[in-house]
Amino acid sequence: MHDLEVVADGEALARKAADYVARIANEAIAARGQFSIGLPGGSTPRALFKRLASPAWASRIDWARVHVFWGDERCVPPDHAESNYRLARETLLDRVPLPPEHSHRIAGELAPTEAAWRYEAELRAFFAGGEPEVPQPCFDLLLLGMGDDGHTASLFPGTAALHETARWAVENYVPRLNSWRVTLTVPAINTAAHVLFLVSGAVKAEALRAVLHGPRQPEVYPAQLIQPQAGRPLWLVDRAATTRL
Repeated sequence: MHDLEVVADGEALARKAADYVARIANEAIAARGQFSIGLPGGSTPRALFKRLASPAWASRIDWARVHVFWGDERCVPPDHAESNYRLARETLLDRVPLPPEHSHRIAGELAPTEAAWRYEAELRAFFAGGEPEVPQPCFDLLLLGMGDDGHTASLFPGTAALHETARWAVENYVPRLNSWRVTLTVPAINTAAHVLFLVSGAVKAEALRAVLHGPRQPEVYPAQLIQPQAGRPLWLVDRAATTRL
């Protein structure tokens, strides 16, 4: 089950997504005094980050009450060209008045197992006050992308992380890329209050069709595993990505 909204192009996608982020942020801050968001990596969110950082949009959010997390990270240093944290920092976080201590990055420069456990500890400290009996985190909003192979976060086809049921964050080796990632787990994603997928480009069209309308094959198309307990995920996609729907 999902909701689907199609927009003309990448610019329209960034505009719609920014409006959605601002609305959920303001609702969360009004209700609980803070807003927790998980950011994606990849190329699609770059335009969104830049829009949120622009003067017209940055003023719509009380950044002093925002806490930023990441859905996944490559196991690289924070200044590496492929770092998801670096992308967000350069295009968004350095341009808005976010308190530095409200940026909860994944320490990709550490060994994968250590980075995953450290991130899990940070998640538990924030969402559970360190209490072990709290089953999962509850992000106000998770932004996710989807690769042309149907992966989301760093939940790649056929990898071990797809089967994790207890951890909040795990290290995940991706044989196709010969690299390690740290990723939120499926249960941690599915307890988010809101999940927004951002999908852009014709290269994603076949995977989008398979995920949304094909048979259930989560080992092949991991994005099918994302079914938030609080409601249906919203898929915000540009027209180029819908050519196979």
